[in-house]
Amino acid sequence: MKLSVKSDYAARAVLGLARQYPSGKSVRVEDLAKEQSIPQNYLVQILIELKGQRIVKSIRGKEGGYMLNKAPEEITLAEILRCIHGAVFEPAALQSKECPQALRKVWSDMQSTLDQKAESVNFQQILEEDNQTREMYYI
Repeated sequence: MKLSVKSDYAARAVLGLARQYPSGKSVRVEDLAKEQSIPQNYLVQILIELKGQRIVKSIRGKEGGYMLNKAPEEITLAEILRCIHGAVFEPAALQSKECPQALRKVWSDMQSTLDQKAESVNFQQILEEDNQTREMYYI
């Protein structure tokens, strides 16, 4: 199983916006792209998808940009992956009648496990872990 770069970029974008959430200020696309090392044109496409799912919102005007539409603790990694891919993990074998039942059960169990894990992780937790890692790095 290999997730796309797009899912990584989407998660990075949400993490970057989560850092700014307490300030209540929006983040310009250029700044977010630079901070998260995401190509700006690609980031715009991702933000449009995230906006379509009401994960982020855009602010117009001189002080405009993007910000989270809800608190980081209310946004799960699963929500981001579903926005980008439609499913966290969706093995084609689950739709195949030729796939042996025992193997289909394994695929289904994996799907359930990955869904549960992605649902259990929210962006506040990721942000706190990132902050701890940054603090330890500077010691």
